[in-house]
Amino acid sequence: MKNRLYGFLCGAAAVLLLGGCGMKGKTDNINAGMEAVAALEYDNALFSFAAAREAGEDLRRINRGEGIAYLGKTMYAEAAQAFETALSYSDGRVNSMDYDINYYLATAYYKLGETEKAIDVYNAILALKDGERDAYYLRGAIWAELGNLDQATADFDKAISLDKTDYDRLIDIYCVLAEHGYKDKGLSYLQTAMEAGTKDMTNYEKGRICYYLEDYENARNYLEKARDEGGYEAILFLGRTYETLGDNNYAISVYSTFLESEGPNAQVLNQLGLCRMQTGDYQGALTAFQSAKNIEDNGMMQVLRMNEIIAYERLHEFKEAASLMNSYLSSYPDDEAAKREYEFLKSR
Repeated sequence: MKNRLYGFLCGAAAVLLLGGCGMKGKTDNINAGMEAVAALEYDNALFSFAAAREAGEDLRRINRGEGIAYLGKTMYAEAAQAFETALSYSDGRVNSMDYDINYYLATAYYKLGETEKAIDVYNAILALKDGERDAYYLRGAIWAELGNLDQATADFDKAISLDKTDYDRLIDIYCVLAEHGYKDKGLSYLQTAMEAGTKDMTNYEKGRICYYLEDYENARNYLEKARDEGGYEAILFLGRTYETLGDNNYAISVYSTFLESEGPNAQVLNQLGLCRMQTGDYQGALTAFQSAKNIEDNGMMQVLRMNEIIAYERLHEFKEAASLMNSYLSSYPDDEAAKREYEFLKSR
């Protein structure tokens, strides 16, 4: 597990819409189920949805909620079935919930390895609503994974054309392309954006793009300005820039200063832990990961739990690492790399 640290990730998956899509009628149990989903308490969510079914609440929303809970439990076949059932309750008039459920369904198909079905879902979405940027982006990401650069480029170009100032999406596209062996193509998108002019970009956006262009000196300069503008995202990229430039100690001071002034932040604490790991301060790293875990609704518990395990392993506390890995796998049973690492830890 020497190279298996989780932290500064780019790239995106489907945006999961936990709210909205309101329906008339009694929804007490459905609402409780969705609150449990938001808290990542998927078994409790399924219990609430079962109660909703007993109480005669809206079956479409129940199946949608169950599908989301099954996605969280990595039970992708069950999730797909639930979303298909939810769609079967449509009254034939396409509305926002239909699009929402279809995005979830495509995610379930993708997780099952049924990429053709996922693409078919995105095709159907775009046939009904040509301006769905997310569908173009997500379909393009699948084409890139399948090695079809021409199709991926066509979809990414369309997604960009629909909002040329969405620099978050532009960086997502770069990350997808880089991940699947098309880094040069991804860099060309970023370079084109910078050459088109930066008057509409914030210092944070300019600094982040420079970071991915590996122009670290300019990235640092822009991000230092963005640091004064506030926001933990700029701090993450500024610190990572100093790490890349080889100044881990200054990066640690960037993270620590932010935490002292702004209070606990899970992502900054996680990055602080990763940086301390690089300096060999495994105990300090462990403290940072555990502090982040203690933040309610931190939104990155899987990452933090794995990084905590890695820190214990680096500290040669293999028994504790193995115990935590056993618990981790009960929550995330589809992590094949973790399964292999667990076998190693049990042997120590």
